[in-house]
Amino acid sequence: MKKILVTGALGQIGSELVTELRKRYGANNVVATDIRKNESQIVQSGPFEILDVTNATAMNNIAKKYEVDTIMHLAALLSATAEANPLLAWNLNMGGLVNALEVAREHNCKFFTPSSIGAFGPDTPKDNTPQDTIQRPTTMYGVNKVSGELLCDYYFHKFRVDTRGLRFPGLISYVTPPGGGTTDYAVEIYYEAIKNGKYTSYIGAGTYMDMMYMPDAINAIIELMEADPSKLKHRNSFNVTAMSFEPEQIAASIRKHIPDFKLDYDVDPVRQAIANSWPNSIDPTAAAEEWGFKAEYDLDKMTEDMLMKLKDKLSVKVS
Repeated sequence: MKKILVTGALGQIGSELVTELRKRYGANNVVATDIRKNESQIVQSGPFEILDVTNATAMNNIAKKYEVDTIMHLAALLSATAEANPLLAWNLNMGGLVNALEVAREHNCKFFTPSSIGAFGPDTPKDNTPQDTIQRPTTMYGVNKVSGELLCDYYFHKFRVDTRGLRFPGLISYVTPPGGGTTDYAVEIYYEAIKNGKYTSYIGAGTYMDMMYMPDAINAIIELMEADPSKLKHRNSFNVTAMSFEPEQIAASIRKHIPDFKLDYDVDPVRQAIANSWPNSIDPTAAAEEWGFKAEYDLDKMTEDMLMKLKDKLSVKVS
C-alpha cells in the first residue's frame, strides 16, 4: 500500500484508521473522504475530499487525481439506522460498494471493506459460530453485508481485484460517538458511567454479543491488507473477535473502577430483535491461521483504557 483512499473517513472506524494509516504510510499518502467536512484532525492532517459514494464519477476522479493503489471503503449505514430506512441503506451500502469496486477494478487497486456479525441470522449456530456456516440474516443491514461479501468474492474471481474483508463484531471506541449500531450500548455505557454514574441499557440482560476494542480492529485491517495474498482462502469474510459479554458483565468490569455504577434496562424491541438474531460468540480460527490475527484487549483491559481515555476527553475525574 503506497497511496490509500478511505471512504467514510469521519465515521467510527475511519477516524481512527486514517490516523493510524497516516502514521505508518505518511500523511500525504492517505486520502480521506466523507460526505461531510468538519474541523477534525482527519481533515486537517492530510488530503481530504468531500465524496458522496453513490456518485461513481466523483469517486473515480478522486482515485485518478491521487493515483491511489488501495481503497478502503467504509462508508455505510449501520444496523439500527439501516433498519429504520431500508431502501436508503440498500442504495447507499450496495450502490456505494459497487462504485468502489468498479474504481478498484479500473485502477487495479487493492480493496478492503468491512463485513459484520450482522451477516449471520437466527438460523446460524449461536455459539462459536464457524467461519463457513449458514447466513440468512433478517435485517437489511445483514442482507447488505452478505451481499457485499459475495460481491467482493465475485470481483476477485471475475476481475482479479485483490479484495479483502473482516466480519467485525461490535466495535468499542472512545474517539467517535456511536453512530446507530445495535452494539452501541457498549460504547454509551462508558460515557454514562463517567458522566452520570449510571446507564439505562436498550439491550436486555443476558444478551451476549461479540465485541472488539477499536485498536485491535485497526490493527486487524492493516495486518490483513499486508498479508501474503497466497495464504488467504476466505478473503472477504474473516471472523474476528476479542470478547463476548452481556450488559451485566461490562457493568461489573466498570465497577472495578467506579464501584457505585448502576445499570438498569429499558429494552428497545427493534435493536433487541437484531441482537437476538446475531451469534453469542464467533470463531476467529481462520483469521488466526491464514494471516496471524490475535486480539490484544480483553474486557477488563479495554474497560481500564476506555475509562482512562474518556476521563481525559470529558475532563471528568474518575475515582
